[in-house]
Amino acid sequence: MTYPVTREQVEVDGTELSVLTAGDPRARPLLLLHGTFWSRVWQPVLPALGGTARCLALDLPGFGASGGELDVEHATVPALADTVLAAADALGLEEFDLAGHDIGGGIAQHVAATSGRVRKLVLMNSVMFDSWPVPAVERFRDPQVRAATTVEDLLAARAASTRGSVGRELGEEELADYLAPWREPARVRSWTALAAAADPRYTMELVPALQEAALPTRLVWGRDDDFQKIGFAYRYVEQIPGADLVEVDGKHIPTEDSPVAVAEAILEHLID
Repeated sequence: MTYPVTREQVEVDGTELSVLTAGDPRARPLLLLHGTFWSRVWQPVLPALGGTARCLALDLPGFGASGGELDVEHATVPALADTVLAAADALGLEEFDLAGHDIGGGIAQHVAATSGRVRKLVLMNSVMFDSWPVPAVERFRDPQVRAATTVEDLLAARAASTRGSVGRELGEEELADYLAPWREPARVRSWTALAAAADPRYTMELVPALQEAALPTRLVWGRDDDFQKIGFAYRYVEQIPGADLVEVDGKHIPTEDSPVAVAEAILEHLID
C-alpha cells in the first residue's frame, strides 16, 4: 500500500517550517533530513515508506518551502541539530527513527549521538568523517564569494549539481522542481550560509559517541556518487558498531535512480 504525499507546516521558534508527510499518523515516526538540496530528495520514496512509517521530511529554515533564513552561526551541524530537535518537539515526537541525506546525514549523526531520542538511523549518501565539504561547497567559506553570489549564480550551480547527482537524465519539469526554491536572495543567503558552515570537525568529533551508542544504522548508498564516495560508507561500517550498508544503483540522490531499492532497504531496516 502506498500513501499520498502532503505538505504541512509547523512553527519552530517563531518560524514556519514545511514538512512533506506520508503515512498513517499513528505509525512510528520517521523524520527525514536533507542537506544542500531540500525535502524533494525524499519525495520519490515517501509513498512507499508511508506504508510502514509516519514519514516527516523536514525543510530546514530558508530551504524548500520553509520560512526563515539561515546565517552561518545557525547553519552549523550542532545548531541545525538543535533546530531538528525543536521541530521534533513541535511535531510531538519523543522517540523517532531518523534518516539523513548529504549534510542532513551529518545533522542526523549529531542528533543520534547526543539526544537519546533516535531508535534507528538511516544515512543516505551522507557526509561523514572527513568526507566533506567538497570544493564547490568549501569555496563559500569566503565571505566575498557569498556576498557576490546572485540568484542566477546559485540557480546555475544548483542545476549543474542536481544533474551531476542523478545517474539518469532528469526531465525539464523534474529539474525545475528541484530548482524552485532558489529564486529569492534570502534563499541564496541560506544556502551559502550552510555551505560556509560545512566543517568536517563536526562529524569527526561525533565518532566516539557514535561508537559508544552503537545505534542500529543502515547506510543506503548510490554506489556511483561523485560527491560522497562509497569508500566512506565502507569506513563507517568498519568503525561504527551496529552499522551496515546497502549499495544501490545511482549517484548522490539514489532516490531518483533507484527509488524501489532505496525504499526496500530503509523499510527492511526499520521493521522490527
